[in-house]
Amino acid sequence: MVVPNLSDFGIIFDAFLKEASFTKEMLGLGATQIRKAHYASQGLYYEAFTCLSTGFERIGKLCLILDYYLKHDGVLPGYNYLKKEIGHDLVKLYLSSCEIVKTHQISFRFLKNLNADIYQRILKILSDFALGDRYSNINILSQSLQHNDPISNWHINIDELIFHEYVSTKKKLKIDSNAKLFNEMLKNVSVVHYISETSKSIKDIEAASRQTGIQEAVAPYRQFFVLQMIRYWVELIMILGFKAQSVKPKKMEIPYFGEIFGGFFNNDSYLKSRKTWDEI
Repeated sequence: MVVPNLSDFGIIFDAFLKEASFTKEMLGLGATQIRKAHYASQGLYYEAFTCLSTGFERIGKLCLILDYYLKHDGVLPGYNYLKKEIGHDLVKLYLSSCEIVKTHQISFRFLKNLNADIYQRILKILSDFALGDRYSNINILSQSLQHNDPISNWHINIDELIFHEYVSTKKKLKIDSNAKLFNEMLKNVSVVHYISETSKSIKDIEAASRQTGIQEAVAPYRQFFVLQMIRYWVELIMILGFKAQSVKPKKMEIPYFGEIFGGFFNNDSYLKSRKTWDEI
């Protein structure tokens, strides 16, 4: 095995650059797919959860590396540092970010933390997914005691909350009205059979239409909240990157993370206006 010579600053720069670029792509794809996912295309939930949990873990660990770099005068952490300290636990990773913010007295332009209920719910589901819920179906088939359903958890804890608290009464009434209308129009000529996010059978037009209406109503909100969470991490890594560049300015080991993640560093109105993020 060839061990890279870390005294060569080009290797360090390239490693940061490639890891950040890959992470950006994962986060962008996850943010795109979480808007598209619904009961009739449940594989998109797994795509979104996989990309988002991986992306959050990787950008969080990059921040921890930069924190270590700053604390140890440009020295990088050992192999076991991130593995033993964090692993795949996104909740623990977020708590570590809060300590980094305090240590370096970081002031944010946008969200100062992810402590609000909606962010914590999303974080917990993605963390559980990374820690084992991604194998929920395999666990059932192999008779494991651990088989929490991440899609059901998302629907109950995120979509139902969004629908209850953020979707207007007028919109809710319109969804019900449309569902009844489509049922009257198509009930004698169409047959549907789907499985809902909570594993319930959907066998009539009205139920399918209502579920579609709910998904369309909550999708922009779920994507927006995820993008705000991404932006929190992006702002943190950008600030840490600037600080780290001053540790060894002549070696130029640290790239400008804003050039990589800059598409996410925008105000709320821009985050709301864009539907696809896999090519930014």
